[in-house]
Amino acid sequence: MDRMTNIILEAHNLTKSYPVGDRTMAILDEVSLTIAAGQFVIIAGSSGSGKTTLLTLLSGLDRPSSGRVIMAGQDITDLSEDGLARLRNEQIGFVFQAFHLVPSLNALENVMFPAELKQDRLAGEKAAKLLQRVGLWERRQHFPEQLSGGEKQRVAICRALINSPKILFADEPTGNLDSKNSDAIIDLLAELHREHGTTLVLATHSSDIAERAQRIIRLCDGRLSSDEGM
Repeated sequence: MDRMTNIILEAHNLTKSYPVGDRTMAILDEVSLTIAAGQFVIIAGSSGSGKTTLLTLLSGLDRPSSGRVIMAGQDITDLSEDGLARLRNEQIGFVFQAFHLVPSLNALENVMFPAELKQDRLAGEKAAKLLQRVGLWERRQHFPEQLSGGEKQRVAICRALINSPKILFADEPTGNLDSKNSDAIIDLLAELHREHGTTLVLATHSSDIAERAQRIIRLCDGRLSSDEGM
């Protein structure tokens, strides 16, 4: 397949600015990139480099001050909030540093939740398979407060995958974990990427994690400083 027909995500001159007093500060400044379907891409950079901002713009969690985002051939920049919510639930998975599990739902219910929003009658079956895949079936009735950090992140990954997203975004997914659990989570993400062919875009400042990717996009002070492995 020609590479240009295999592009799943495009960013064109993305800028995100905020007013600070009587001036404007650019957190992200004229960033352009393309990502092919099935790639494992790291967005790397130190704290404050703009990597989380870039991730939220690419995933439709926030809107750019200027520039465009094209996902699977669709310009999502000016979609309505309802349109963006539908896109995120049907085509995008997101794993956060802080897990963001629903405290009142057990592990199985947390994983099922996005599929139930789609009225997927197989939500329970899909959630069960995912929890078995990550070794948490025996913990399915436990609530988030009863789970370890590593277990919470595995539940969050299952939740992100239940609707078979085209793209999985992960923002510092090991930031709240010790080194053992961090390694296990990155191993899991890499394995799921290989098994399902899902495009994986992961923001991190960890050089150890960056070594696992096919491509590393580095940001510095809100600008793209290098792009390795295209």
